[in-house]
Amino acid sequence: MSDVLVGEAPHQPSTQDKPHTPMAFTNAKLILPDQIMAGSLVVENGNIHDVSRGSVSNALDCEGDYLIPGLVELHTDHLENHYKPRPGVIWNPVSAVQAHDAQIACSGITTVFDALRVGTEANAELTAKDMRAMADAIEIGQQEGRLRADHYIHLRCEVSADNCIEGFELFNDDPRVRLASLMDHTPGQRQFTSMTEYKLFYKTKRGFSDEELQKFTTRMQARADRNSEKNRYAISQAARAAGMILATHDDATLAHVEEAIQFGIHVAEFPTTLEAARASHEAGMAVLMGAPNVVRGKSHSGNISALELAEAGYLDVLSSDYVPVSLLQAAFVLAQQVDSLNLPKALQKVTKIPAEAVGLSDRGALEVGRRADLVQVRMVGDVPIVRGVWRQGNRIA
Repeated sequence: MSDVLVGEAPHQPSTQDKPHTPMAFTNAKLILPDQIMAGSLVVENGNIHDVSRGSVSNALDCEGDYLIPGLVELHTDHLENHYKPRPGVIWNPVSAVQAHDAQIACSGITTVFDALRVGTEANAELTAKDMRAMADAIEIGQQEGRLRADHYIHLRCEVSADNCIEGFELFNDDPRVRLASLMDHTPGQRQFTSMTEYKLFYKTKRGFSDEELQKFTTRMQARADRNSEKNRYAISQAARAAGMILATHDDATLAHVEEAIQFGIHVAEFPTTLEAARASHEAGMAVLMGAPNVVRGKSHSGNISALELAEAGYLDVLSSDYVPVSLLQAAFVLAQQVDSLNLPKALQKVTKIPAEAVGLSDRGALEVGRRADLVQVRMVGDVPIVRGVWRQGNRIA
């Protein structure tokens, strides 16, 4: 596996870009990387200046709540739900990004990689041009101070598609693109190794008859035969040349993992079997699974449970995927249900580990010198409540 190749993060203007006033938090349960400590935290110039036991004066009283690092989200396609809220309805992209950003920030996420897909079916309602429009709206939102969280772009590249390379090229020289995943949703492998689950998914999603599903399956398999290998190679080469981090997607076999190693993959997204997850983890990849999988206790497509991977020691990172609020809740579920994981270790899977997996070592932990991206959390019953969110010491939610 290759080293992470990431350049300096682009400056991201926001409504919070203003002189940083020193501030402090006290009477908090600070979740540090290795322990929970009752104490105080001081912020100066947007960074954590001091972490200590006891209280400090002239500070925000956290009333005994947890104070944790801002969450780091590597794969959410939730933005599409705001851009296309109903069939046939396309929303103003800047407004859609703002709505998405507000939900992200209020979920405790201070750094987000918005997943935009390239490579679609010929008759898809959303195309690569729509993805480019959303990316442009993210840039506008940052430049005009509309957004609360730090936004980057994760290109989800469907390598089996005829138009995958064409879509990828719309993002040439975009510095906000820092992560690219190589996906292949062709039936009969990876996510859909089980044809039973595949048929159930597409019959439910598309309303296909048996005959329509068979024709669709044959067409998708033929498409993959002519595209997947060449597109996987071309995109991996282009992404590495641009300094992007590469992710693999839905690996199911040792052969898939060996291929990922050859391509210099750094993140293994949603492996579908214990075998693939173990091999990816042992090869040094950050194994990423869905937080909704943890909260629900199972995969929506019938693949391996993220809790099972956590219990085996092969789960490194969680992603909210399609439910932003699931990211924080899943960390608490892990701490409650997996014997080997206490709360500090579980929270690292949504803070420190994902940040460092994509080269953002300036955030993700309550440590002196790191960014003061902070979330005040109160646990009530089984569902955590986000009571305040700060990015670089400035309140955003």
